[in-house]
Amino acid sequence: MKIAILGYGVEGESVYKYYHAKFPDAQFVAYDNNEVAKNPLPAGVEFVGGVKDFKGIDADLAIKTPAIAPWLVGVSGEVTTMTREFLKVCPAPIIGVTGTKGKGTTASLIKSTLDAAGKKTWLVGNIGLGAFDVIDQISPEDIVVYELSSFQLWDLDVSPHVAVVLGIEPEHLDVHKDFEDYLLAKANIAKHQHPSDLVVFKADNQYAERIATMSVAGHIPYQDQAAAHVRNDKFYYGEQELCSVGVLKLPGIHNQDNACAAVAAAWPWVKDGSVIAQGLAAFEGLPHRLKFVREVDDVKYYDDSIATTPGSAIAALAAFEQPKVIILGGSYKGATYDELAAKVAESSIRKVLLIGSEAPKIETAIKAHGITDYENLGSSITMADIVGAAKNAAEPGDVVILSPACASFDMFKSYSDRGDQFIQAVQRL
Repeated sequence: MKIAILGYGVEGESVYKYYHAKFPDAQFVAYDNNEVAKNPLPAGVEFVGGVKDFKGIDADLAIKTPAIAPWLVGVSGEVTTMTREFLKVCPAPIIGVTGTKGKGTTASLIKSTLDAAGKKTWLVGNIGLGAFDVIDQISPEDIVVYELSSFQLWDLDVSPHVAVVLGIEPEHLDVHKDFEDYLLAKANIAKHQHPSDLVVFKADNQYAERIATMSVAGHIPYQDQAAAHVRNDKFYYGEQELCSVGVLKLPGIHNQDNACAAVAAAWPWVKDGSVIAQGLAAFEGLPHRLKFVREVDDVKYYDDSIATTPGSAIAALAAFEQPKVIILGGSYKGATYDELAAKVAESSIRKVLLIGSEAPKIETAIKAHGITDYENLGSSITMADIVGAAKNAAEPGDVVILSPACASFDMFKSYSDRGDQFIQAVQRL
């Protein structure tokens, strides 16, 4: 048997271990875009580097890494993915979570709530453990929470038992063919469900609603008066009062939305308000997701480097009533900025600092909405200078937010590198 591993990174290593245990006598060949393997190759594994596409490959089975577009693959035998295989063989019920933003936070809140109820819960996917690394440890009585990106869902033909669809907006259009391709990839989280399954979806997002219509499962919208919602600063499920929103340690209405999604997803197992309160309170947030860094001269600094779309930057703006200095800009992901500019114009903004290759586009958008309190710092600037400019612009009582609405790859290695540099610069003030 010949098995091809398409893309050999951290996931490729996990794929090899899993399939080598299943087929110890198989011949393994790893294909990758890189000329040289980034990760050590096990003995006996052939490596083919510098691959521009993954067509014309002779193999009985190929396992594709998520970042490779399906149309770049042509294999003589079966093609699958780690996510597809895991969903088919996992013995425990799976709660899948997708959306443009909030996946990691919502998945973590679900796990925290289930943990508070005494359930053995596994968090896997981008935010958690490698799915194949723990598959042998999962029992039927456990619950798996799987964070799923559009790339992991791209060519899925099986869906989780509970599908959670958060807000959807255009993203990754530099990789997907268009927004429809992105949306249909996301839809696979619910498209292949069964009538006994559940789809939890954001009630006021037309794209999440559209995905829900593709599922034959039971429909649970949030925030919705019949299910999980916020009323009078309290979390409710229908008419059952659960707890105060004050238990949630995450700022912003968008995080109240994420908590409602988590409550709805965990509801089949957890219906006790005190337990839900304990679970929500136990989670203190993930790195680079609107995290408080430090207060300097009565100005609070927040790191929201994960905000790589206009919608996530809009959510950050809405999280604070105080005057704001916001840092926007970075590299292209296919977004437009008119709605963001309109929200900036409506917000209490002290100053907008623009950075990166997308700065001119954002500048055009905010100028069209009459915003004059901005400065385009360009791309040839250090994070220390960006934070220094923010400090000079801010006044006592203000907040400074790094919430770029763009990817990071023009100036930084990743969103986490951008956030880490921001934190370091703020700490040095």
